[in-house]
Amino acid sequence: MNAIERGWYHSAWWCWLLWPLSGLFWLITAVRRFAYRRGWLKSIALPVPVVVVGNISVGGTGKTPFTLWLCRWLQQQGHRPGIISRGYGARITQPTLVDPSDSAAAVGDEPLLLAQRSGCPVVVCPDRVAAGQYLLSQHDCTIIISDDGLQHYRLQRSLEIVLIDGFRGLGNGLLLPAGPLREPVSRLKQADLVIANSKAHSQAHGCMQLKIVSATGLLEQDILPVGPVHLLAAIGNPERFAHTAEEAGFSIVQRFFYGDHHAYTEQELSLLPTPLLMTEKDAVKCRAFARPGWYQLAVEACPDTEIEQQLATLMADLRS
Repeated sequence: MNAIERGWYHSAWWCWLLWPLSGLFWLITAVRRFAYRRGWLKSIALPVPVVVVGNISVGGTGKTPFTLWLCRWLQQQGHRPGIISRGYGARITQPTLVDPSDSAAAVGDEPLLLAQRSGCPVVVCPDRVAAGQYLLSQHDCTIIISDDGLQHYRLQRSLEIVLIDGFRGLGNGLLLPAGPLREPVSRLKQADLVIANSKAHSQAHGCMQLKIVSATGLLEQDILPVGPVHLLAAIGNPERFAHTAEEAGFSIVQRFFYGDHHAYTEQELSLLPTPLLMTEKDAVKCRAFARPGWYQLAVEACPDTEIEQQLATLMADLRS
């Protein structure tokens, strides 16, 4: 956690000095949302339901594991889901269908992981409407999941699912840059389903846990036995990854943490000690130049029964 994030989540006094800028940020976001509600800015509906999975805070909240779980759950209900995503970090101007063999640099790390793990078609484009239209032109999807699309109001949505980090919560409750929030806490009341990751939260309807699956080698798919490891992560909340690794029984010797979506190079990782344990999101960026002793820790989202029941009710209402 960098100095700014520590201030957000530990109520540092200097955050209040940035409050005027947060007020300006609130004004801009409020005016934008109001313009979409009044029709001054045009929003577009797709011919199939759109489920948005997002958050109101910056940093990791478990959206990718939950999106993978949601894909499987929807398939079990008889749907044919597809996924659209921005493709953060990739130079994309037109809708692009992600191939599991693509590089993370070309399509983005999270979309590539979703394409590899979900078995569903994934389209990336900064324009979510264009991404959804292109997805439907290429695949017979009955429902679309918009990954990290909560603030993309140009695309109309049927359901909004918001994730919260149960451990970190919502910090000091202030908007950027004085706090970690993209939208006010009151925005959660407008979402259809709010899920807390790993620990209950007063603003959430229920909770999900991250179940550890295995730690496997990037090259030989061998299983890493429990013991001392060195961690590598470039995710929104690397401390959560450290906590997960310790829960799995690993003891952490060193931590090599980079900014979210950092583009690794072979040179900067070549001298790192092994065994080197990383997230799946990091692994998709490192597989092309992976070395012996590099491992990925796979996790799966496990929402509680209450969340599944509420989601089933929301989907039934949507059908009717």
